[in-house]
Amino acid sequence: MFACTNGYFPVTNSVLRGQKKTMASASVKAPEQPTVEIATGPYRVAGTFSKVQTENREELHNLTTLVRDIVRSSGIRTGSVIVSSLHTTCGIFINEWQDALVHDVKAYLANAINKDVYYRHNDPAWSDCDRHNADSHLRSLMLGISLTLQVNDGDVVLGEWQSIILAEFDGPRERSIRIQVMGIGEK
Repeated sequence: MFACTNGYFPVTNSVLRGQKKTMASASVKAPEQPTVEIATGPYRVAGTFSKVQTENREELHNLTTLVRDIVRSSGIRTGSVIVSSLHTTCGIFINEWQDALVHDVKAYLANAINKDVYYRHNDPAWSDCDRHNADSHLRSLMLGISLTLQVNDGDVVLGEWQSIILAEFDGPRERSIRIQVMGIGEK
């Protein structure tokens, strides 16, 4: 049990013969409490499906503008947005959208999960899938298929270099993305 005096928490070492000892030189200053924003108003949920047509087996698409436009048009000022792929062979993730890095991400994923090794999913003795896309499922599993992001002042909260990216691993295909915004709307 800790006692708080003047904003400092005493740090105790292990119990020795049933007695607690306080280390005199190891006090930690309590962190400053952040300002908590409270939003009130009508609760809203807005959602839509969007289609992305891919051209290659493996490619990346920047979804940031699409998601931002949907959030801005939703009328929701504060809340969250969920971006989900409705597929098991494409992923959704956050990273910087820069040409050299896009190349590096594709190379990393190809090296991390090799397309040309044996997978039971690709073996007709074990699976009825004729697409030979086990690597696509595993890459999607590695990245995940959805993101939940904050909405503040009617826009998606992203860092300066962050982008919302769809990773296609089994194209070309038409991909369905569900975008749902929830939170406090405009009055």
